[in-house]
Formats: sequence, C-alpha cells, structure tokens
Amino acid sequence: MTEPVVRPARGPLSTSARVPAFWVVLALLIAGGVRMAGTTGRFFTTYPRATALAVALFALLAVPFWLIVRELDFHEREPAELLVLAFAWGALVATAVSIPGGMALENLMAKLGSPHLAADWGAAIAGPTVEEIAKTLGVVAIVLVARSQVNSVLDGVVYGAMVGLGFQIAEDVVYAVGAVALAGQGDQVQPVIATFLLRGFLAGVWSHTLFGALAGAGIGHLVVGRSHRVAVAVTAVLGAWGAHVLWNSPLMIDGLGNGAVALLGVLLLKGLPPLVLILLLVRHVHDREADYYAEQLAALGDPELITPAELRALGSGSRRASARRLAGARAGRGGRTAVRRLQRAQARLAVELSRAAPLTAAADVRAQRAVLRRLGHPEAAAGPVSWRHTASAIATTVVAIAVLWVALSALGGA
Repeated sequence: MTEPVVRPARGPLSTSARVPAFWVVLALLIAGGVRMAGTTGRFFTTYPRATALAVALFALLAVPFWLIVRELDFHEREPAELLVLAFAWGALVATAVSIPGGMALENLMAKLGSPHLAADWGAAIAGPTVEEIAKTLGVVAIVLVARSQVNSVLDGVVYGAMVGLGFQIAEDVVYAVGAVALAGQGDQVQPVIATFLLRGFLAGVWSHTLFGALAGAGIGHLVVGRSHRVAVAVTAVLGAWGAHVLWNSPLMIDGLGNGAVALLGVLLLKGLPPLVLILLLVRHVHDREADYYAEQLAALGDPELITPAELRALGSGSRRASARRLAGARAGRGGRTAVRRLQRAQARLAVELSRAAPLTAAADVRAQRAVLRRLGHPEAAAGPVSWRHTASAIATTVVAIAVLWVALSALGGA
C-alpha cells in the first residue's frame, strides 16, 4: 500500500440523524434485524438448547475480539455508537444478504458451469464474492454516516474488523445450528461444540475479522489518501476477497492427509498469510498514526505533560503495557491504574492538540500526573524486559498450543 495518511481529528461525533445516509442505513439495519430475528426464532423453536448454547458460546468469543479491535486505535478511539453500528451491520445486514445471495450465486454457477463445479468451488467463489461486498459496504456506510470520524487508514481497519466480527459471530451461530440439523439427532449440543472449536476457536483468528480489516484499510485510504486512492482501495478489497477464496477453497483438503497435523497444516497454510499481512498492515498504520500524534505532544516541550520516556512508551502497545507493569511493581495496583489513566489522558491531549483545543485535556494530564507523584512513581516510562514477563508469555504460548492440539486431535480427520 502507499504511504498512509493521518488527518487531524475533526471533533466529536456530530448529529448523524441530519445525514440522509443515516436513515438509509437505519432502514437496512431494521430490515436485516427482522430477517435475522426470524431465522433465530425458528432455530430456538426447533433446537432451543443447541441454539442457546451456540449464541452463548459465540457471544463470549466476540468479547476478546471486540476488546482487541477497539484498542487498535489507542490514540483516537472510535465512538462506541459507531463500533456498535459496524458490528450490527456485519451481524444483521451483511449476514442477511449473504445467506440468500451466496446460495443464488452457487445456483448460478451450477447452471452456467456444472453442479460439480458449484459443489467444489461454490463456497470458495460465491461466498467471498457476496460476503466481502456486503461487509465492505458496512465500512462505506460508516463513512457516509460519520465522515468526520474516519481520518486515518487505521480507522478503516477498526471499522472493517468490527463489521467482520459481527458477520463472523452471526454466521457461526447459523453454521452451528445447521450442524445440529445436519446431524439429524434432535436438539443435541455436540455439533455446536464441534462447530465452535473449528469455526470459532480455530478459524476465528484469521477469518472474517481479518478480511474485513483488510478491506476497511482500503476504504480508509480511499477517504484520507493523497494518491492512488481508488487503486489502493480496489487492491485491498480484492486482497480480502482473495484471502477469503483461499480460506474457503478445496485446495489442500486431501493433499495433507487426515489427523491433527494435517488439519493444523491446512489452517496455517491457508490462514497464516492473511494473518501476517494484516498484522504487518496494522503495525504500519498504527506506527504512522502514533508518529503523527507524537509530533503534537513533542511540540509542547513540557515534561509536566509528557516526558521523552513517556513519549516513547506511548507510541507502542507493548511499551505502554511495560510502563503499566513497572508502575504496578513499584506502586502497586494504584500505580498501574494511574499510569493507564495518564496514558489515556495523554492520548486525548494529542487528539485535542490536532483540533487546536487542548486546555481541558492538558488539565486531565496534570491531574493524573499528580496522582502518580503521590504514589511515588512520577513518570510513566516503560521498564526493562522482565524475565518473569518473558516466562509468562512463553507459558501462555505453550498452554495455547496445548489447547489447540487437543482441539485438533478431537477434530482431526473428522
């Protein structure tokens, strides 16, 4: 992608009801909600226990994803109402459109090509084509409703990921209940658990949330970019479509054999490329945005508001976490909390500086600084790498791999 751009924040969310697009989006959300409510109602009528479990499991899965996506843009967090709107578009509008749209396109493939082609490649071609268009339109809807809130490529990433997350959760519930119906054994929960492990726990890391983030980056660049805006946007959306096609394709299904190792190999070969691409993209656009806001803070030259060490820590998620851990080690839980609040206040100050309205934010920074001084830890600087933190990270990774292996062993070859 070309060099991303960060535009100055334009102030709080305006009254969206004055924008004509707001009413169009609202009508689509209501229509999608009615359709999905009808589908869910039929699920509960036929398979009440399995449906309740599916909704509960995937709702819980959404929580950590929501928190991670929300924190991607630390310096200028997106309004909660727009995050909810993005999630709702994915769960209601995109899902409601994609289910019949995908089926219609598969039928068209069977007629124009062959039933064998549709059976092998229908999910890989029809699904991504309809779904990625429907999800990308969700980011476009955010731009139309609240243009002032999309002022960087990272904003597009966040909104695209939220649309993808909403779609992922709703689709997974539908697939889970569909697996119960396919099993033909009544209202049983085993197919729901298997679907959760495969589509939620294993595939959730690099599926719709990532595809949506990539397409959203393209829309973000289309809005704020200075050159090649259309080309970059089209490339990003096609990249999301291509990653989705690869993920759904029948390639490598039979080539690696059966068992946990084969299933893990397929997951990695299909899922790792888009995962790495999105992580690199997010890191790049995050660093560009952090640099922009760091310039705003550095220009102050006031160590009471931010010191050079704090400025360095604020630009990286890992260094921000390191600063909180150091404060916790020296000043207890109160120190950790105070550093987190100071970092948040400094981020707000950077945003307000870009709006030329820093007075209230600066007062908040000074107040949090006073709290740290009372705790005997006046500077929110990042600490050195601790062997305990490294050991904890290694232990967590080992546990995650063990859980993954158990899940693959249970599903491998099935």
